[in-house]
Amino acid sequence: MNMDTQNTTDDSTEQLAIPLGFDIRRISAEQLAELGVARIAYVKPVQVDGTDGFAIHAANGAPMALTAERDVAIALILQHEMVPALVH
Repeated sequence: MNMDTQNTTDDSTEQLAIPLGFDIRRISAEQLAELGVARIAYVKPVQVDGTDGFAIHAANGAPMALTAERDVAIALILQHEMVPALVH
């Protein structure tokens, strides 16, 4: 993303860049896709080879995992310190 950021470090451990500010109305599609990639994962009901399941996707749409149960998908997202979002 091409946004002004403030990088912080603590004992040489790099943390996530924090946007200083930007106009969300002028954000590009690429910037929007990358905005929540590290924090948000989407759970979407899917059917694979005739079997119902739940796909987990990153905020940018990249597939991450496939599970048989929605609760398992949500638990996996939470286990990785991400925020689940349900897609219908």
